[in-house]
Amino acid sequence: MAEVVIVRDAEEAGVIAADAIERLVRATPDAVLGLATGSTPLTTWAALAARGLDLSRVRGFALDEYVGLPPGHPESYRAVIDREVVATLGLPPGLVHVPGDSGPIETAGDDYEKAIHAAGGIDLQVLGIGRTGHIGFNEPGSSFASLTRVKTLTEQTRRDNARFFPSLDAVPTHCITQGLGTILRARHLVLLAFGEGKADAVAGAVEGPLTSSLPGSAIQLHPRVTVIVDEAAASGLANADYYRRAWDSRLDWEKN
Repeated sequence: MAEVVIVRDAEEAGVIAADAIERLVRATPDAVLGLATGSTPLTTWAALAARGLDLSRVRGFALDEYVGLPPGHPESYRAVIDREVVATLGLPPGLVHVPGDSGPIETAGDDYEKAIHAAGGIDLQVLGIGRTGHIGFNEPGSSFASLTRVKTLTEQTRRDNARFFPSLDAVPTHCITQGLGTILRARHLVLLAFGEGKADAVAGAVEGPLTSSLPGSAIQLHPRVTVIVDEAAASGLANADYYRRAWDSRLDWEKN
């Protein structure tokens, strides 16, 4: 069962997620982080940056990237990662990777898998979840064994992301994303979700049936998952009271 933490707001969630990252980095200064983009992890990056940790040896791998945007496009995930994560945390840019960064797109998935393997695997993967239940850009129907590959985006995901572009037509139709199998190989998953619009996806991921129709349910297969959600995102959880009690009743060794 995932560890589910229900918090007041995104700021409190960011502190708890930053705690987990800080513990990892203090124990392993050259830790490998899996980096999510979007607004969900912003409070995590802000809370981590405020701690003044030495992150100069930390390596990073982004979850996904659009296909077809020109180099330097401000909404490419390379640009977003550089702007919101690398600059905020002071990570060495050369140690932070985004799928499809180099080489032909036809081999980009295999190349990314090899790079993650060469780095020793991802120690802690930060995740968000979409309203379709996608994690990364693994849309409904994705195989739980899938690896990094090119995918077609659903129209719901394109509509959700249109706020970052001049129009829906400007949103790419394809992406390259870590697969569910890739994500499940990370040693620790930290999934964050905020707002009532994520409630159904969170409930399905944590308590629903294991199904490719809701890719986020793949987290049920992982031995170490921390799900951090605000009250609105937790509103569909049948066992919310138990999760609150379990978090408040942690043993001393579980808090470190």
